[in-house]
Amino acid sequence: MEWPTVLVAATIYLLFGLLTWFHAELPWWLLVPAGAYLVAWHGSLQHEVVHGHPTRWAWVNRLLVFPSLWLWIPFELYRVSHLTHHIDRNISDPTEDPESYYLTPRQWAEAPASERALLWVHNTFLGRLILGPLRCLYRLYTSEVRRLLSGDTVNLRAWLTHAVSVALVLGWVSWACGMAVWQYLLFFVYPGMALTLVRSFLEHRAVAAPEERTVVVEAGPAMSLLFLNNNLHAAHHAEPGCPWYRLPACYAERKSELLERNGGYLYRGGYLEILARHLIWPKEHPRHPNAGLASHAATFVPTTPAVTPGAPVQPVPLSGEYRS
Repeated sequence: MEWPTVLVAATIYLLFGLLTWFHAELPWWLLVPAGAYLVAWHGSLQHEVVHGHPTRWAWVNRLLVFPSLWLWIPFELYRVSHLTHHIDRNISDPTEDPESYYLTPRQWAEAPASERALLWVHNTFLGRLILGPLRCLYRLYTSEVRRLLSGDTVNLRAWLTHAVSVALVLGWVSWACGMAVWQYLLFFVYPGMALTLVRSFLEHRAVAAPEERTVVVEAGPAMSLLFLNNNLHAAHHAEPGCPWYRLPACYAERKSELLERNGGYLYRGGYLEILARHLIWPKEHPRHPNAGLASHAATFVPTTPAVTPGAPVQPVPLSGEYRS
């Protein structure tokens, strides 16, 4: 039993309960950042559960994150797609990585000018905050609707289970606390998704060497706690089974090795440095320079297997294009 993670879960649900119960007495300028932080923090807790924490029993771990505070994606779809993302030789490749934000050269060439313009804006820090959640929702739901209309029901069970978890959250928010659903979506869910996208904004880049694609952001205590130290992303990919509260020590012990391995892909100034550099300036081209990079790195050993054979769901696009 990893008690620090259990404590985080208890804190999230306690503060969430208090915040929603007393929402009518709180000003919007306090409610929105607090709600966003809790929703994004719960997303980080889900990430811990995906990697097998905090107990040895998977069913206990899943119960710990069963209430879907951010509503938008079934946990099982997120789990399978994220573990697929952990095949390190495929990271950032839009044809292989379901968490890639890039387009293939062909997709970019065929995209209309309006879509290209939006993608350039999406690659700024401000654009990712404003447009990022909408793009995540659009990519996931269009993919899943197409899958269902084609007769593929492999993910249906995950969606039905998710419906129960969403009903649990909205029942508490709307029926018990008297908060309008639109208020919860506007004040909690959307800004919470946007805050989560701050972490993923540039945590991977498209370069030839797989080990150089993953960033380290040396963030302050508030952001490190929010992301459960996943800002030390190169350390997480090097040791994906390491619990969040041990990750800083792992990073400190292997810092020179990890930074040499990732080509010095480091932000010492934390997320304020990232904001200053890319608030309105795109971080890079939306087109992947060479989709199919996995074929150029076949000898690189992934740190985590993709998914359990026979997994009952299929990877879904969590961020960018995926096998279109």
